[in-house]
Amino acid sequence: MFLGKILGPVMGWCYDIVSNYGIAIILFTLFSKIVLLPISIWVQKNSIKMVKIQPAINKIKIDHFGDKDAIAEKQSKMFKKEKYNPFATLIPLAIQIVLLLGVVEVIYHPLTYVKKIPQSAVSSMVQVALDNNEKLDPDGSGLEIAVVEDIQAGRFTDEYAEAVMFNDAMPGTEIISEIKDFKMTFLGLDIGWIAAVNGGIAWITPIIAALSAWLLCVAQNAINVLQAEQSKLNKYGLMAFSVGLSLFLGISVPAGVGLYWTASNLFSILQQWLLNIAINPKKYVDYEALEKTRKELSELNDMKSVKSLPPEAKKKAKEDYKRFFHVINKHLVFYSESNGFYKYYKGIIEYILEHTNITIHYITSDYNDKIFELEKQNDHIRAYFIDEKRLITLMMKMDADVVAMTMPDLDIYHIKRSYVRKDIEYIYIPHGMDSNNMTLRTGALNAFDTLFVSGEHQLEEFEKIAKLFGIENQKIVKYGYCLLDDMIADYEAVPRRENNPPTVLIGPSWQKDNIIDLCLDKVMESVRGKEYNVILRPHPQHVRHASEKFEMLKEQYKDDKNIEIQTDFSSNDTVLNADILITDWSSLCMDYAFTTKKPVIFIDTPMKIMNPDYKKIDTKPINIWIRDEIGTVVKTDELDKLDGIIREMLENREKYHDKIAALTEKCVYNLGYSSEVGGKYIIEAVQDHIKKRKESNQ
Repeated sequence: MFLGKILGPVMGWCYDIVSNYGIAIILFTLFSKIVLLPISIWVQKNSIKMVKIQPAINKIKIDHFGDKDAIAEKQSKMFKKEKYNPFATLIPLAIQIVLLLGVVEVIYHPLTYVKKIPQSAVSSMVQVALDNNEKLDPDGSGLEIAVVEDIQAGRFTDEYAEAVMFNDAMPGTEIISEIKDFKMTFLGLDIGWIAAVNGGIAWITPIIAALSAWLLCVAQNAINVLQAEQSKLNKYGLMAFSVGLSLFLGISVPAGVGLYWTASNLFSILQQWLLNIAINPKKYVDYEALEKTRKELSELNDMKSVKSLPPEAKKKAKEDYKRFFHVINKHLVFYSESNGFYKYYKGIIEYILEHTNITIHYITSDYNDKIFELEKQNDHIRAYFIDEKRLITLMMKMDADVVAMTMPDLDIYHIKRSYVRKDIEYIYIPHGMDSNNMTLRTGALNAFDTLFVSGEHQLEEFEKIAKLFGIENQKIVKYGYCLLDDMIADYEAVPRRENNPPTVLIGPSWQKDNIIDLCLDKVMESVRGKEYNVILRPHPQHVRHASEKFEMLKEQYKDDKNIEIQTDFSSNDTVLNADILITDWSSLCMDYAFTTKKPVIFIDTPMKIMNPDYKKIDTKPINIWIRDEIGTVVKTDELDKLDGIIREMLENREKYHDKIAALTEKCVYNLGYSSEVGGKYIIEAVQDHIKKRKESNQ
């Protein structure tokens, strides 16, 4: 009633102008849009503000991925700083609902609100309608519409005239005449019809209303600055709701309400288009930054979820996460991406365990990591399986003195430095002897406090990178490469015998256009059936990200007894026993050549360049110059000659031995005792942190 008293006179005024109820409803709708234009402008600006700050919000979600409390806190602070009201987008919906309720009230009572007939006369005529039609509900909403239909159809005219004859406010004859002249049709459709009651052509109202709602949603998804950035679920969920609501309205209320709803939807499209011209979002929103951060966030969300783990792994991930944080005074933490990464830490960890009582907390993202077996054998190893999503939160909440890892890109992507402790020393331990400048992303190691380097070539790169980026106080340790020490020790410990037939190891990298993705079929065709044992040993990361591909390769070559697809990287026996290595740009070439002193065949695939800016420092990457020193390069269009090249190199491999041995001494620090160097540094780092903490507490 209250809404009717406010909107009724406006609707009546519109009708007085055009003398047609349908057009009056459209005019009323347009008038309401104009009156509410300031609010629409405010909402447009608020929406632009939201999309403008969305890259920063995405960055918060990336930086604190998995930590809902931190995200909520920082997002709330940003909203306050930017004076953004997240509930502003609900205002148009609330106003639309209020207006809709008012329009329903007005359309159900055309005599009261549009024709402005005195209430006493309306009540008298309603009583006549009830007396002559038992089907009418005395408490129903459409009684005034029934009166109009009766009078315009010539039913009970005398009774209606008699009922209003002695009305003081308006003569009875004038009332009946007003009602007879009341045009309640629009394009041949009666405004008072209800589809569920009248049926037939009345069903056109809900159909048109639903179509207009669908059209509005399509337009909003395309041109509304905020709606365009919503997820598909939000977009199409809102569309389904709007279309469903429109159908319901069109079916259950008079056609006039459906007409209002349709007009409102169409005017909203026009209004949004005009607002985008007047206040163009492209002037305020950095869509390039928005797309970049959205992609990064999507990659995080698409990571392997704990939901995909077997039940026992899910349980262990949850328990180990809690167990890790229940341990206080953690001094030393190692992180391993998968089972195959333990070998990069093996010598260092063994040295620390042998010479100290420091407990090593070893985090792995591999449920089947061999570290869990080693944990059973040594009380000073605590191993934890942490799934990839929990790992993000765990690293942000890390509380330890020293964290050692082979994973680069710290603080660039999903793995961040701890925001709980700012004094943690992060140590990067190389998992290869190749050029970090060329094979890692720009700035991949800038966030580490300490860098272990394998040789002079890596030291030279890091010194120049530090100068280029203005990095200060980053320690560089002349470490070496404990994996190479272990491989050489294992290789020399076992008497070598000649393989018959010779073993050809194919060990590609996993960058774009590697051997497997670019030319594996041609390589296999060249060596298959040529009296070789062929082992394909892909990069662990390649298997990790495309495990299905290697299961298919195993199936493809299952009947060929001389071909093995190897996806277990826990042992280096394959590398040690091979007679020749075929690779592309993999750092395995140095592991193999420096250990066995045997030559390497390089397939000339596109260069592995993770850092397109690697030429900004004037040091030629070892990955490029070493190829001609330890082997030969074969072009991809000459793979048919591969068999002959293999045979020739096998026959003349002795000439490579001394050359590679001298190169090994030159390229690798602390050959034979790098584990001791790395272990001593970490022990001293832990002790130094403990000492500083004690001094600060005194």
